[in-house]
Amino acid sequence: MKVIEGLLKIDKALPVAVYLQVTNGIIAYIRQGTLKPGTALPPSRVLAKSLNIHRKTVVAAYDELYAQSWVDVYPRKGVFVARNLPEVSPRYIANMVPRVGIATETLYQFTDKITTQHMFKRNPESNLVFNDGFPDTRLAPIELMAREYRRFGGYHFTPRYLMYGPEQGSENLRTELARFLFETRGVQASAADILVTKGVQMAIYLIAQILLSKGDTVIAGDPGYPAANEVFEQAGAELALVPVDEMGIDLDAVEDICKKKKVKILYVIPHHHRPTTVTLSSERRMQLLELSMKYKFAIVEDDYDYDFHYASSPILPLCSADYYGSVIYVGSFCKTIAPGIRIGFVVAPQNLIIQLAKLRRMIDRQGEQLLEEAMASLLNNGDIGRHLKKVNKIYHERRDILCGLLREKLGEQISFKIPDGGFAIWLKYRDGIKAANVAKKAAEMHLTVSNGVDYFYKSANQSFIRIGYASLNAKELGQGVDILKKAVDKVV
Repeated sequence: MKVIEGLLKIDKALPVAVYLQVTNGIIAYIRQGTLKPGTALPPSRVLAKSLNIHRKTVVAAYDELYAQSWVDVYPRKGVFVARNLPEVSPRYIANMVPRVGIATETLYQFTDKITTQHMFKRNPESNLVFNDGFPDTRLAPIELMAREYRRFGGYHFTPRYLMYGPEQGSENLRTELARFLFETRGVQASAADILVTKGVQMAIYLIAQILLSKGDTVIAGDPGYPAANEVFEQAGAELALVPVDEMGIDLDAVEDICKKKKVKILYVIPHHHRPTTVTLSSERRMQLLELSMKYKFAIVEDDYDYDFHYASSPILPLCSADYYGSVIYVGSFCKTIAPGIRIGFVVAPQNLIIQLAKLRRMIDRQGEQLLEEAMASLLNNGDIGRHLKKVNKIYHERRDILCGLLREKLGEQISFKIPDGGFAIWLKYRDGIKAANVAKKAAEMHLTVSNGVDYFYKSANQSFIRIGYASLNAKELGQGVDILKKAVDKVV
């Protein structure tokens, strides 16, 4: 059949096996109606010669088509398109070549419900990166985790961890988490009060879906964490924003909103607030718990990096002093170990945990049991505690190095306060310097730095940026600040 011999195109440079290229090409023409049921395909020798490939390759392609029921094979007659396939009207094929890959748009219509979430974009490999504030993955205790995986691999009971498990998460991990949270944060939770999630973002999403209905009010700080704001809005909530000062969110503004509206959730990052790095004061924490009791709203306490504090002992979480059942405490090990290790948790009253677990089951069924069991072992034997002690010292030193470099080389162009902990500095350019312009110039010199967008809710303010220091060593911090200074000088 000359049409097939002319239509099929083979590219031996592709990673797809040649016989599969032949197979997929023929299937495409059957689906498009060019090859109708009962149509004879060329003899293997003829097609092989036409495509300049080995006959055995064509035979393998025909065998694959037969195995998938696309063709019928009749001895001494040849290979024919299967007669039981539905007949399709031929469609025009641009340049007579089957389209490669998935269609660019759906045939069906749907509403763009999620329009604001920024998708992951990889930074250029050659760039030095001042990120938003992440741990140094080069320090992650991967060898310890690998050790635990190997150890589990030798147990006679390991296969059970490869089957379905509890939606709430590994009981061993939840038990160790309860102990860890009590020893480090004073949170008196049991395993039944904990849900294991894949990071804080999943935790916030589950909470929003369970607690919020269309039109409910959620209070959050501004500037704040846009990924949380987007989750609340996607759930149908209306955001009511309050200022953030050096003592944390403004609770007078919170109460003003509560007097006017029925508030369902207040979202707060009490330690090293993202993006400003400020810590909610002890006085405001007590006041916030009282406001929650008075106005009956839930407090979602996002304590994503509680374990990284350098100035003194951190203030205990709101959850440790919650006697009313108003605090939903979320955290993760994504900062403790590395962002790619997706273990987070929710601590809340059991009636809510049960509902969250049911919803989690619909989305993801459960977490990765072997990973959770490995993490439980690392908590139990003290490896996580030792790792935290080591990296706290390193990150503390890196914070001081970066602050010193910024003041030495950019002191007249910027202002900032040394953070008590965390992974980043909240920096303000002097009037007239736009973060976006600096970021553009820095990128030309192979430095990735924030452009100042997304910190404030629907605001054009671009004079603030976050500069992460934890993931860069002393030499890299020096190189980064040198490039940043050159970029600032170019826009001044």
